[in-house]
Amino acid sequence: MRGKTAEDLRLLELLDPVAEAAGYEIVRLRLMGGAEQRRLQIMAETPEGVMNVEDCAALSRAVSEIMDAADPITGEYVLEVSSPGIDRPLTRLKDFDVYEGHEAKLELDRMAEGRKRFRGVLAGTDEGQVCMDLEGEDETVLVPFDWIVEAKLVLSDELMKRGAEQRAQRLASDDPASHQED
Repeated sequence: MRGKTAEDLRLLELLDPVAEAAGYEIVRLRLMGGAEQRRLQIMAETPEGVMNVEDCAALSRAVSEIMDAADPITGEYVLEVSSPGIDRPLTRLKDFDVYEGHEAKLELDRMAEGRKRFRGVLAGTDEGQVCMDLEGEDETVLVPFDWIVEAKLVLSDELMKRGAEQRAQRLASDDPASHQED
């Protein structure tokens, strides 16, 4: 899910170590467009789930250096580095634990329970499976992570509140006045 095509996956192999060395994790990578103008889109964050403008610039510089040296993309392309955003894609198993209790949409590569799309509240993970509570269902549904082709959070008031609280905590911890000595 972090990459869709074989080319995306090769780029992830090249760029994951670069991102990690710079202190970031690539959430999703997509190389889009045709032969004329392509766009390499990288969504990333720190292990703590933060990605501000300065972080985007720092990762962009690190990725550009490797891309210029390795030249893995034929032709012209534009590099775009961004935060995953509030209604972010869920691409790693750990994302389903981090966002437990929030509503998400899943799309599978095969039919399960007579359908490929699910929407419900995340209930964590269990041995490589995503747990989800669906409306009107008594039992928690277990979906093998490997079956998921796309997953993302649903924008909600709860999710926006979580984002605002996290920003407030980061701002408070960055405020020199909050670091008073005893």
